[in-house]
Amino acid sequence: MSRRAVHRVVWGAALAALLGAAACGDASSSVDEDAGAPDGSTPLEPDAGLPPEDPYADEVVLFEPGDSAGFGQDRFPDVVLGPPSGLGPDNGSLDVLSLGRGGKIELRFTDLAVVDGPGVDLLVFENTFLVAGGPATYSERGIVSVSDDGVAWYEFPCATTDAAGGYPGCAGVATVQANPANGVSATDPAVAGGDGFDLATVGLSRARYVRIVDAGNNRYGGTSGGFDLDAVAVVNGVSLRSGTP
Repeated sequence: MSRRAVHRVVWGAALAALLGAAACGDASSSVDEDAGAPDGSTPLEPDAGLPPEDPYADEVVLFEPGDSAGFGQDRFPDVVLGPPSGLGPDNGSLDVLSLGRGGKIELRFTDLAVVDGPGVDLLVFENTFLVAGGPATYSERGIVSVSDDGVAWYEFPCATTDAAGGYPGCAGVATVQANPANGVSATDPAVAGGDGFDLATVGLSRARYVRIVDAGNNRYGGTSGGFDLDAVAVVNGVSLRSGTP
């Protein structure tokens, strides 16, 4: 698999092609001047042709699979973009991408950026589930970093071996409840599940990139080893469509 950046959709190019096609269309076509401004003009909306803003990752910038990776790559990159597909505390979703031992993935937000606000700013969803008969979870840890420019990265402290303490600071610890089919909000830390991260922890005010690295001490074997990424979601965010670089 190529490790080059994967772009979900190049909206600018699509819009340019659409406008070009309109300019070369049937000369007999015309615009209804009664539906525009008082002077008869019909200015385009600022975001015409763009998809609605959503709180989920929009692009995969980098994916470096480790040993025992492979599961989910037939649905890549869409499998890690968009909302999580949580199945509650007793089941792990199969709508995931396995990173493998030490595998790394970097995601980019193009319409909403994560900003430092009250409490949790970002949620990362794996497919953790409770082990039958007790409160322990079947977890596979991931180390999370954030960046605003894709160059300078800020890593959240992650105690990858502290099982008794619940692996504080790591992703892949909490079960996932949010799923488009059940109406549970994926941006509400109180109900969504997943693991929350506060930008204040690393001293960053805004982030447009998220990196997740498999901790390297999870369970490995076959093609589904290591951290299994479902989705990431912005909790506190700001629009990137106002021209802010």
